[in-house]
Amino acid sequence: MKILILCTGNSCRSQMAHGFLKSLDSTIDVFSAGTEASGKLNGSAVKVMDEIGIDISEHTSDSVEKYLNDEWDYVITVCGGANENCPAFIGNVKHRLHIGFDDPSHAVGTDEFIWSEYFRVRDEIRVAFKKFFVEIQS
Repeated sequence: MKILILCTGNSCRSQMAHGFLKSLDSTIDVFSAGTEASGKLNGSAVKVMDEIGIDISEHTSDSVEKYLNDEWDYVITVCGGANENCPAFIGNVKHRLHIGFDDPSHAVGTDEFIWSEYFRVRDEIRVAFKKFFVEIQS
């Protein structure tokens, strides 16, 4: 099975989703990319994933262009709110899904609030991608 997870910057939400799927089944080919890939990982996303034993520190932030000529079983977009544009993927895809999440990197306020947003979004991604994983296994 080959899965591509897409968002705009490919630095936070898509990377967390990528990490969760690989932690559920290391034999699945999981990749993540962005339409405007930042070229770096969000350090806070790396930290909140590491806290639960999932290391995404070696992931790379890649442009979707790298994957356009590949065939995919699933392409999943993870951008959230109405103010964000989810990328469209024009490649060869069997199933397209959207599982949206808020972007914790846009959180403003106290350090405590900002960290709480990273934890909340991480946990929402964990629940949603566990559900997705269970559904594709049946």
